Amino acid sequence: MKLALIAALGTLVALPAAAQQQLPQRKPGLWETKSTGNDGETTARQCVGPGTDQSMVGGLAAGACSKMQVTKTATGYAVETECAVGQIRASGNSVITGDFQTSVRTEGTTKISGMPGQSGPVERKLVVEAKRLGECAPGQKPGDIIMPDGKVISMPSAKPAP
Repeated sequence: MKLALIAALGTLVALPAAAQQQLPQRKPGLWETKSTGNDGETTARQCVGPGTDQSMVGGLAAGACSKMQVTKTATGYAVETECAVGQIRASGNSVITGDFQTSVRTEGTTKISGMPGQSGPVERKLVVEAKRLGECAPGQKPGDIIMPDGKVISMPSAKPAP
């Protein structure tokens, strides 16, 4: 679980609230995200509202990341991160493209060190493709993540960015 958290922080898909340059907010609605990496493929859905992306990263990265830099490029955005949870350290680089209205694609690499039982640093690659499916279903609230088995994980309340 900690490894997944650090890898997610290192290959940021969401929007850092305190970064020098901010990524655009995804259009509110129901988004399907397909993540493909070293451990296989996972698909989940998330109800996105104003501020959902910023709140999610702010909550996950609070105190864990010493660097979260977003730079606008000719084709999208480049993100660099350095994060730590206890003895586990991760540094990541991601490229984010898409219109943030209908789709977002992130390709990232994270180098992780300090894992118990790990002889040296491990490099993990992750591709995340997100597409907007439409409006959130009745009863869903911004931040709700619907896992492949139907289980819903409710994220803390999202607050719109100032």
